Amino acid sequence: MKKIVLSGMRPTGKLHIGHYVGALENWIQLQDEFQNYHLIADYHVLTTSLDTSRIYQDTIDMIIDWIASGIDPQKSPIFRQSQIKQHAELHLIFSMLITSARLERNPTVKDQVRDLNIENITYGHLGYPVLQAADILLYKGNYVPVGEDQVPHIEIAREIARRFNMTWGEVFPEPEPKLTNFARLPGLDGNAKMSKSLNNALLISDNDEEIKNKLRKAVTDPQKIRKNDPGRPEVCLVFTYHKKFNPREIETIEKDCRSGVLGCVSCKLNCSEKISDFFKPIREKRFSLETNPNLIKEILLDGEKRARTKAEETMSEVREKMKFG
Repeated sequence: MKKIVLSGMRPTGKLHIGHYVGALENWIQLQDEFQNYHLIADYHVLTTSLDTSRIYQDTIDMIIDWIASGIDPQKSPIFRQSQIKQHAELHLIFSMLITSARLERNPTVKDQVRDLNIENITYGHLGYPVLQAADILLYKGNYVPVGEDQVPHIEIAREIARRFNMTWGEVFPEPEPKLTNFARLPGLDGNAKMSKSLNNALLISDNDEEIKNKLRKAVTDPQKIRKNDPGRPEVCLVFTYHKKFNPREIETIEKDCRSGVLGCVSCKLNCSEKISDFFKPIREKRFSLETNPNLIKEILLDGEKRARTKAEETMSEVREKMKFG
């Protein structure tokens, strides 16, 4: 029997190339080796914003990017957290198995409070990792593809699984993080994080001209002012993009940048062309999916039906172990 992988994202609409490199590419590679479940974490949106006006459309836009990039919904059910009520039920039970002090020590929540300037953290935000544990364990996930910043959440899920199993009997595996192979892509402004909210992102759906115009404004080595100035590729984010999307030329680009032969304008133009070529088949598939909204809805409803069956199986087992059945 295949091991189970639970992966998911908040519905943020159209995705950027950082999402592709940091998550989607890894998910696609895991599809044949594992049984994948792909979660649209719409309840998690509420931890940082109560505006749900675009949540459905953002969900559809994100699913289109997932499928266009290579996620096969026949192999891997795609579903909304809010439509599988067992997430909320298991979350309630799990919330009894962890202390508020343990959650307050979670470094990821501390970072979010700082980065988002949150003055008063809500009960739901503090309990974010508990709901995430329910998301994973409801499908008996063995692995969870995450970045390093999410590893503390997986540790909390492991602790909760152990506590449940010791209290009521063996039901849940202890999930393990599955880190991505490629480091997070920096934003166009040099920020360590590519983000639409920071306006420093290249979208998967961007056309050739949009990619070229955005990359033209990307920051580079501040010491390389003119073409003949020697550059430092290790501090240039455009060089980071080349490493991912233009590996064949990477040695030549590095040598010519250091010597000053290669100017930033031509380097950026070359990089934008390689990124455009890389995502061209994805954009073409994306366009065909956009013109068939009923297909996306059918995929979503089918995925939710399949996920609901698995979720109810798990909760029946949970209720039986707890003598609630």
